[in-house]
Amino acid sequence: MEKRPHALVTGASSGIGAAIVERLLRDGWRVTGISRRAVTFDHPAFEHLSLDLADVEAIAAAVADLAPTALVHAAGMLKVAPLGSLDHDEGAAMWRLHVDAAERLADALAPRLPQGGRIVFIGSRTAAGAAGRGQYAATKAALVALARSWAGELASRGITVNVIAPAATETPMLNDPARANVTPKLPPIGRFIRPEEVAAAVAFLLSADAAAITGQQLVICGGSSL
Repeated sequence: MEKRPHALVTGASSGIGAAIVERLLRDGWRVTGISRRAVTFDHPAFEHLSLDLADVEAIAAAVADLAPTALVHAAGMLKVAPLGSLDHDEGAAMWRLHVDAAERLADALAPRLPQGGRIVFIGSRTAAGAAGRGQYAATKAALVALARSWAGELASRGITVNVIAPAATETPMLNDPARANVTPKLPPIGRFIRPEEVAAAVAFLLSADAAAITGQQLVICGGSSL
C-alpha cells in the first residue's frame, strides 16, 4: 500500500486551518494539526499536537520527531490600529505568530522534507498595504519575502514554497470586535472568501500538478485587487 503523504498544519482548530485539515484528510493525507485549543477531527489519519506557537522557543522541540511531506502555516491573528495609536506588544505578537513561528517551523522541518516536499504559508491580500492594518500587513509581507528566499534555496530538491493570500474570509477573525474600526469590505463578487476555497488552493499547491510553482503569492480576493 502506498504511504499516505503527511501534512503538518498550524491553526488547525478553526477557520482556514480547520478547512485545510478537512480538505487534506478528504484527499487522502495524514494530518498533524497544531493548535492551542483541543481539536478533534473524526478521522483515523488525524493527530493533534497541542502547542502555543507564541512560545517560539518550544517549536523546534515540539516538532523534533516529525518528518512531514508538507508544512502549511495557517495560524494567524489580527490586531488593528492607525499610526499614532499602535500597540507595540500586539505588533510583536503578530510577528511572533506569523513570521517567527514560520521561520522556526521551516528551519526545523525543511532538512527533513522529502524530495518534492511542500511549504505553504497563509498570507493576506493586505501584504500590499492596508490603512489601519500596517503592523499586520508587514507580517504578511514578510512571509512573501521568506517564501521567495527559501524557494530559491530548496528548488534543487524539488521543494516548493508559496504563499496563499486571501482577502477577507468567512472565519471568526472576520467578526472580531477588535477590528471594529477597520471593517472588511465586501469583494466585487458580492461575498467574502470561503475557507474551503483557500483550502482548495492549498490542496493544489501540495499536489504533483503544482511542482513547477514556487516562490509565488496566489491572491484570492474575489476581485478586491482590481
